[in-house]
Amino acid sequence: MALKLGTGTPRARGYSILRMSQSFDLVLKGGHVFTPAGLVQTDVGVRGRSIVALGSFADAGEVIDCTGLTVLPGVIDTQVHFREPGLEHKEDLESGSRAAVMGGVTGVFEMPNTNPNTDSAEALAHKLARAKGRMWCEHAFYVGATDANAEALRELEMLPGACGVKVFMGASTGSLLVEDDATLLRVLRSGRRRVAIHAEDEPRMQARKDLRVEGDPSSHPVWRDDESALLATRRVLGLAREAKRRIHVLHVTTPAELELLAQHKDIASCEVTPQHLTLAGEEAYPRLGTYAQMNPPIRSGAHRDGLWHWLRQGVPDVWGSDHAPHTKDEKAKPYPASPSGMPGVQTLLPLLLDHLAAGRVTLERVVDLTSAGAVRLFGLTAKGRIAPGFDADFSIVDLKSRWTIENDWLQSKCGWSPFEGMTLTGRPVGTIIRGRRVMWDAGLIGTAIGEPFRFDETLRS
Repeated sequence: MALKLGTGTPRARGYSILRMSQSFDLVLKGGHVFTPAGLVQTDVGVRGRSIVALGSFADAGEVIDCTGLTVLPGVIDTQVHFREPGLEHKEDLESGSRAAVMGGVTGVFEMPNTNPNTDSAEALAHKLARAKGRMWCEHAFYVGATDANAEALRELEMLPGACGVKVFMGASTGSLLVEDDATLLRVLRSGRRRVAIHAEDEPRMQARKDLRVEGDPSSHPVWRDDESALLATRRVLGLAREAKRRIHVLHVTTPAELELLAQHKDIASCEVTPQHLTLAGEEAYPRLGTYAQMNPPIRSGAHRDGLWHWLRQGVPDVWGSDHAPHTKDEKAKPYPASPSGMPGVQTLLPLLLDHLAAGRVTLERVVDLTSAGAVRLFGLTAKGRIAPGFDADFSIVDLKSRWTIENDWLQSKCGWSPFEGMTLTGRPVGTIIRGRRVMWDAGLIGTAIGEPFRFDETLRS
């Protein structure tokens, strides 16, 4: 869809007609806009980085005709692995963020399992310096918990550019693996912000390694079974209560975990991923082989259906991609030598829009999972709402567009997606960050303008 410069002034439904004498830097005209009052047809007036008014406007430095399009609050992906520093052959901050904005994502939370790990003030500052002028979208970085830095986490989590602390109970190596309860409790007692948890029980998985079948990635969920996930989630919930600390359980894969988490919403939030809500192991492993391999694993169609049940019940709080790319050469290694993980930041919103078109989820829930949920859980400042005073971050979508994911659309350095060739309904058309277009109609615009997210809990006077 080509950019059009519009001059009309369609009537806003749900808002009084508002005309302002001063001009705007940007007006989004005639779209269906998801506002605090719901979905209404209105114009959005932007000045500088901020939304300043909703109503009917004509005078602006730039007018974008959004007729027939839906304007959503900027989508935030709260779990990505952009691999920099140290693993840039898989992905880097520039290429990963480029993939993000191409898929309609306006901001990301990036993970600490880089080389070296992001586990100190110096490592965080180094990553922020690398991001400046290179990342296309807004960003913040997790600090990885270790045995050595447990007591320092209360200071590290409050640094500018930090979105919080990440704990790997399983599926990590070296100092980032925190598997014993004593260390976990030390981590949870050090600080006050919500702690993100990869919940798989490392001792159980070590004991079950012989269940892996050489050359057969379908044995991956047999080895890393439901109980490995449920046991770890149950353990960390108990420790969180003891420490009186909020936690966020990442990439939940079993209905039993969501049923358990539903009983602890006062201290525990959780995430589901597009992969686990779209793929079923019975089809994915024969078709994709090791390209379907990730941690926690893609499980059965029954598991997928169970996740949808609890999503419709409202238990998951956010929809995160767990973007974790590896090269084709790496993924081509025979299982279990093949690495776990798949790209997903660029397909996060398209897949959710397709599920919306299929009637599996409502538009209100889409917004809750992709923007409002992140703001609610992590206290993002001036994000996640289309209202005056908030940053002018928008994910503009065509809910009726039918299209196919093709390789030349993908921006990730790894050059593949498990969803390549899939035909979807619903397409990201534009990505606007702080009032500046960075993507329109599958084309990048301008240069990388991403800034670190600000958080209510870490604001400095």
